[in-house]
Amino acid sequence: MITVTSATFDERVLNAPGPVLVDFWADWCPPCKMIAPILEQLDAELGDRLTIASLNGDENPDIASRYGVLGFPTLTLYKDGEVVHQMVGAKPKRHLLAALAPHL
Repeated sequence: MITVTSATFDERVLNAPGPVLVDFWADWCPPCKMIAPILEQLDAELGDRLTIASLNGDENPDIASRYGVLGFPTLTLYKDGEVVHQMVGAKPKRHLLAALAPHL
């Protein structure tokens, strides 16, 4: 998993060579803490086909606002610089895999 900020978002997410799943999260968010281990598992399993990035929405509100992120966690999948899928709230691993599969 990589960490992105407002300064690195365009380069590491929008200009990435493959799909990137961005986890918009906040320190105060219990569901964000619940989903973190699942995202680490997905990174280990899908790391050759998918980049998983973490962005603290409270510390980078301009990026969260740009993509209409109103709640945490929000998982947004980018492909070729465009949003291709978005999920709000903590989801079980099987749900995340099913949502990601068509885009990998």
